[in-house]
Amino acid sequence: MTDKIDQTEATRDEDASATGAATAADIAHAVAEVQRSQKDEPVVDPVAPRERYFNRELSWLAFNERVLDEACNAAHPLLERLRFLSISGANLDEFFMVRVAGLRGQQMNAVEQLSADGLTPGQQLAAIAESADRLMQRQQEVRRVLRDELAERDFHILHGHGIHEDEAEWLEAYFREQVLPVLTPQALDPAHPFPFIPNKGFSLVFDLKRLSDGEPIRELLMVPTTLSRFVRLPGDVVRYVAIETIIRRFTGLLFPGYAVLGDGAFRVIRDSDIEIEEEAEDLVRYYHTAIKRRRRGKVIRLRIEAGMPEPLEELVREAIGQDTALVSEASGFLGIADLDQLVEENRPDLKWPAFAPRFPERIREHGGDCFAAIRDKDIVVHHPYESFEVVIAFLKQAAQDPDVVAIKQTLYRAGKQSAIIRALIDAAEAGKSVTAVVELKARFDEEQNIMWAAQLERAGVQVVYGFIDWKTHAKISMVVRRENGAIRTYCHFGTGNYHPITARIYTDLSFFTADPRVARDAGQVFNYITGYVEPHDLEMVTISPHGLRERLADLIDMEIDHVRAGRPGGIWAKMNSLVDPAIIEKLYRASAAGVQVDLIIRGICCLRPGVPGLSENIRVKSVIGRFLEHSRIFCFGNGEAMPSPSAKVYISSADWMPRNLDRRVEYMLPIENPTVHEQILGQVMVANLIDTEQSWTLKPDGSYDRIVKAEGKPFNLHRYFMTNPSLSGRGAALKKSDGVPRLKLRRGGS
Repeated sequence: MTDKIDQTEATRDEDASATGAATAADIAHAVAEVQRSQKDEPVVDPVAPRERYFNRELSWLAFNERVLDEACNAAHPLLERLRFLSISGANLDEFFMVRVAGLRGQQMNAVEQLSADGLTPGQQLAAIAESADRLMQRQQEVRRVLRDELAERDFHILHGHGIHEDEAEWLEAYFREQVLPVLTPQALDPAHPFPFIPNKGFSLVFDLKRLSDGEPIRELLMVPTTLSRFVRLPGDVVRYVAIETIIRRFTGLLFPGYAVLGDGAFRVIRDSDIEIEEEAEDLVRYYHTAIKRRRRGKVIRLRIEAGMPEPLEELVREAIGQDTALVSEASGFLGIADLDQLVEENRPDLKWPAFAPRFPERIREHGGDCFAAIRDKDIVVHHPYESFEVVIAFLKQAAQDPDVVAIKQTLYRAGKQSAIIRALIDAAEAGKSVTAVVELKARFDEEQNIMWAAQLERAGVQVVYGFIDWKTHAKISMVVRRENGAIRTYCHFGTGNYHPITARIYTDLSFFTADPRVARDAGQVFNYITGYVEPHDLEMVTISPHGLRERLADLIDMEIDHVRAGRPGGIWAKMNSLVDPAIIEKLYRASAAGVQVDLIIRGICCLRPGVPGLSENIRVKSVIGRFLEHSRIFCFGNGEAMPSPSAKVYISSADWMPRNLDRRVEYMLPIENPTVHEQILGQVMVANLIDTEQSWTLKPDGSYDRIVKAEGKPFNLHRYFMTNPSLSGRGAALKKSDGVPRLKLRRGGS
């Protein structure tokens, strides 16, 4: 893989600071709004927020605990378990770079804004430090277990004492030729102050004594990122040595004429947030500068290797800036995220069997003509089980088709080697009108997006950067085509990014339609982004920040009305995070009315389920497995027991968070085609609800219990979709007698 992909989206897409979280003031406002909309309802007590909400930061740490737990799952191959361990490390790094940095900024500026659960920034930081330290200690324990289990399978991660004599000779030659020329030790004395350590910088510090006269000296060695963290020793048996082990082994070559009295390693995490200034006249130029500033942000976290001599530790603490950093000791390997390098080893016996996604048969039945297939009937494609190549094929065909006159495309994350970008460039060079909305505020992808924007503009694409204050997070593509003297528009709506790498790992939906109502709405959305022309009279699509919040509230209220009228009331919703206080209050109200609410929330959940008198009819589960559950799907029973053909089903780009509903351009689209409706509701949603092999249940106290199926046949939703084709994309291959099992939901079955 050319892109490093992990399960960090819950962190990397956060708002510009921790103030993006719901606050106590938001809670009071949300409760008041709910009460105003239901004057005949009992008054909801806004007191004791800790009884109503989980802290969003601690909820995220609980999510990362679940990721780490997959590293302990004996059902996974060993290198996949190591991958989960490295993901938990990468997740935690980004959490500190963004969320903790925001809280620390509030604390330093004496901003005492309370969180939704009533905690000050200082109280949250204290709780985070305690929880994160426990998590990091467990990471080291898991690492040691995996190291030993891998060794039993002839996959060795060595310390200095495990290196054979012949390997030592090879390693010395390697150090002299490949490592030593890259290293630059720096003396630390009054004439040479402590240097700047970049974000995620890994360094060694040494106490030395000159052999000739006993003169002491201290040296700092920043390990360059151009050096691999692990070096593979030659031979058929897999044997790796960490770069710091190699450097320590050959300090005599690095510091000739000196004896090492003591040494230690440390690693820093810096504030990596970019705040938008309203005065920024040139957004691209501003981001070029801001990205450079990010690399020099305040140190938020300092990890020091356990056993570092006290004088060296004091030196590092004082030099790095302990006033702003959360400092902790590491009793093992520093930089857990770097373990992902080991996963690339060619040991298929220690990994999941390779999986090749299917190309939708509906497209093949039309001779590969995407437009003909979509014109025939709406199509939903279920990634990663069905190939993202269909999205690329859609745009490639548009670029090459002489009847296509215009293409409009949003780009949030496109990856480093993007076939999507290539298709847009080809279309522009073929003389078509091409518009690309490039989101510069896609966290940690800003630099990549600036590069793509420049390439697109050079090819003649009209590049638009959207709003200064809001992110354009909606994933929409429009292709306008002349057909029989008229114009027909084909649309693609995605729940994920136009990113070919994440599409192999994230479970998302791609919806294709030629419905003219959807096309008219999509056109208004693009005009809103490019020209600030506010949409009016949208027929199908609902967008934020204009109407999505209100539409969701209305849909929840409709379920309450159904229950009051004696009909079933049910809500099924799948998303990455649930934080928004007003939506949570609406769900509490629905529960009190008797609406059955089932939520599948992979990451952060601030709603407290199963509390008598508050949320006893709400169940929350989280799915963590081979693929990253990423699709946003919202289903409402509409007076029938779920799942039902009468249910209202929507796909969306938005989680239920204040940022998505109030500060982003997002979409929500109803699904009316019966086959697509059945796949999303009766297959995707039911499979998530009945999964027993990679699911966790959220308890009223905030802890998660892994679901263990005591009776009956276990069910793994990822395995199911890997082995059973989709409904929508199968075309004529779909028959009732085709042997594909139909999923059934039983209350309590999950």
